[in-house]
Amino acid sequence: MNRKSLLSTVIAIASTAIAIASGVLVLAGYFFAQKADGQTSLLTDIRLTLLNWAIILAGFAIFIGILSLFQVHFKKIQKKQKGSVYSLLLIISLAATFLFGLVKPGQVEIVFTTVQLPVEASLMALLTVTLTYASIRLLRHRLNLLSVIFLVTALLILLGTAPLPFLGNIPGLSDWVRPFIAQVMAAAGARGILLGVALGTLTTGLRILFGADRPYGGNK
Repeated sequence: MNRKSLLSTVIAIASTAIAIASGVLVLAGYFFAQKADGQTSLLTDIRLTLLNWAIILAGFAIFIGILSLFQVHFKKIQKKQKGSVYSLLLIISLAATFLFGLVKPGQVEIVFTTVQLPVEASLMALLTVTLTYASIRLLRHRLNLLSVIFLVTALLILLGTAPLPFLGNIPGLSDWVRPFIAQVMAAAGARGILLGVALGTLTTGLRILFGADRPYGGNK
């Protein structure tokens, strides 16, 4: 084994040991948060310190991602590629939002309430119409029970949300059918998806904690 391979092995073992120790300390800080007399334990202080370090690293990673995004779109403008106008608009918006946040840090939410929220609302409206049109086209190519259920659900949500011209809200749809679909059936499906995500995250965390997966240094 040469010196380079030995150094790589030592770095891999050290990174694995640090990752496992950090995970165990954070996990222990949740289970043993207080002492017998009710005071905060040392494990809690260690857990908070490690989490603060992780938050700082995550924020720095986001900052690097923004710089990378800026660099990619700037090169796209320099090479005059297709869609460079949108890249220029993105850079101007990014710089304007950043400068506005530096000048008036307490009023940054104005940008989101006056620009981002209306754009998101418009996109949601387009998404609703697109889903309804897609469900109608789906019936032409694949006529089955699931396609019919999807189309009927989309129409009920639309009719229960937006009042009809000259008719207003349809009795029963706005106050019973739409809330039942949105708050009971859709919420149950969303909770099932979140439970699956939580179980997958827990499994991945345990595999990293036991050293089976090592995304920070490779599976060597």
